[in-house]
Amino acid sequence: MGRWMKPEIYPLLVPMVFVTSLCTFQLARNILGNPDVRVNKSHRLKGVLDNEEEGEKYAEHGFRRFLRTRRPEVMPAINRFFSEDK
Repeated sequence: MGRWMKPEIYPLLVPMVFVTSLCTFQLARNILGNPDVRVNKSHRLKGVLDNEEEGEKYAEHGFRRFLRTRRPEVMPAINRFFSEDK
């Protein structure tokens, strides 16, 4: 009982840390950047916020703009290999 964590636990720890960090990132992104989340009391008192440009900025983030320029393929090299005539 000298060790508090056995070596067999390490392979399970990696995906758990990854998933926990993804959840933390998404929660922080929603709390800090989502225009529908109202943390300030002054924003909560208003019934409807006029924040269309803020909502567009949140929805059209950089990763989504990057993906718009790409073709919707999972493995382009394999697709090209099997689809091209030789």
